[in-house]
Amino acid sequence: MAITLNSGFKMPIIGLGVWRMEGKDVRDLIINSIKIGYRHFDCAAVYRNEAEVGEALTDAFRTGLVKREDLFITTKASFASNLAASLWNSDHGHVLEACKDSLKKLQLEYLDLYLVHFPVATKHTGVGITDTALDEDGVLDIDTSIPLETTWHSMEDLVSKGLVRSIGISNYDIFLTRDCLAYSKVKPAVNQIETHPYFQRESLVKFCQKHGICVTAHTPLGGSTANTEWFGSVSCLDDPILQGLANKYKKSVAQIVLRWGIQRNTVIIPKTSKNKRLQENFQVFDFELTKEDMEVIKGIDRKYRTNIPTKLWGIDVYA
Repeated sequence: MAITLNSGFKMPIIGLGVWRMEGKDVRDLIINSIKIGYRHFDCAAVYRNEAEVGEALTDAFRTGLVKREDLFITTKASFASNLAASLWNSDHGHVLEACKDSLKKLQLEYLDLYLVHFPVATKHTGVGITDTALDEDGVLDIDTSIPLETTWHSMEDLVSKGLVRSIGISNYDIFLTRDCLAYSKVKPAVNQIETHPYFQRESLVKFCQKHGICVTAHTPLGGSTANTEWFGSVSCLDDPILQGLANKYKKSVAQIVLRWGIQRNTVIIPKTSKNKRLQENFQVFDFELTKEDMEVIKGIDRKYRTNIPTKLWGIDVYA
């Protein structure tokens, strides 16, 4: 199942995020997920594992497990994803170099999707260096000389050079998304944002979809184990209403949440390192939530996000 982007390319509606995966675990995760049926991988330079992802992909191509054209790879500068890539905060003035660095590490000739990871330009720390630039107060050292419009036009150049098939944005609110639509020659194909039952962002999702921008949920299980451990988040997977729906459909709570995301016409990229969960997350196409149950889930929105940018860098890029 896939969504056709405004660039004309098809993006699988479910993918796998590779955050917090290292070494041999990355290879096993990629190979196992391909065998299960995953064809979409979401990476980022800041995950510091693009090289390992690249080795796994090369191995999969070499052994005939899958062909390059069968996969959709996304990455973000200093971040890599989905055989798509994203531009990291410190790379806003070095878009071409950052993209080529990700391509080299991923051992690919082109990316399916390249994203501006955050709408924040910080002091350049060096291409391929993913450390966050902080000032003496420990907050982001923001570079005010690089407008987002300049960054976007550099992203557009990647398309014309054939390095990237589609380009997009990530963590943009409705106002920044509107501005990007106004100054872009090549419209953003995707806006990758945090959205889940506890942080539904209905206005932003509908705005993007109205203007032909596909929404990807980078935290579709909101407050999962990783976020709970790292950021003290409340997990929607513990919600009694969602647990009741899981019992009704004889599915896991995670499967209910992922199916909800799919029925909103959003792409979902859940992350897991466990093979059982990897299979479970992919088994969401054999049932459908009723309109009534979709409305029930709509009613549990808490306007609650994990606040990762705030907790990591002392600022809120969503504000």
